[in-house]
Amino acid sequence: MAKKGGDKRLKRQLAPRYWQVNRKSARFILNTMPGPHTRKFSYPIGVVLRDLLHVCADIREVKRSLNKGLVSVDGKKVRHPNYPVGLMDTVEIIPSNELYRFVPSKGLPLLPIKIDSKEKNLKLGKIKSKVSSKKNMYQYCLHDGRTFLSDASYNVNDTCLVQLPDFGIKNHVQLKQGCSVIVTRGENAGNIGKVEGIKTGSFSLPKRVLVSMGEKTVELPIDIVMAIGTDSSLIQVSI
Repeated sequence: MAKKGGDKRLKRQLAPRYWQVNRKSARFILNTMPGPHTRKFSYPIGVVLRDLLHVCADIREVKRSLNKGLVSVDGKKVRHPNYPVGLMDTVEIIPSNELYRFVPSKGLPLLPIKIDSKEKNLKLGKIKSKVSSKKNMYQYCLHDGRTFLSDASYNVNDTCLVQLPDFGIKNHVQLKQGCSVIVTRGENAGNIGKVEGIKTGSFSLPKRVLVSMGEKTVELPIDIVMAIGTDSSLIQVSI
């Protein structure tokens, strides 16, 4: 019979370098399944529960907890241990009422930070594409794969503050000079700064953003910069 899906596991030595896991214990580790985030920039929920948050001792306990509906991601209960958790996702451990948001920090693209319960249903989503639709509407796609229709004219690379699990736009941040941004990847991942200017792209160079971080100013590709607010972040994105 032909193979109908990808592997549910991968060798630990081939796991993304930023994964905070012991690479010399077992040979294999959970792989991420197709979902809202790419495999390159996400964790399987099973690895999150066992290796990052240490709320489960092994994968058997992870599966039992998921089957009982004790864990939710962005307000929806997750049942599969390979479900991907990525940028700005909120993981809730229901029995202990613990909430964690995955943000870039300390040079790593994903690290969990504890957040307050009042931010439980709030999430930042970066607009990745914009398509004209019928009746003067636009269809937008966010970085986590969510799409929505709106008659409001946002720009690609802007950020929306989203209300979950019932989708709704609470606020909007335009990526422009003077706004606050967070770096999502690279050696500056997790650093927060102000936009000093935006450079147009060319055939060989992507669109770039000049970001001031304290005493230094760096030029970064627009793909790894995310607007988070005007003077300060709309929600907690750092420790």
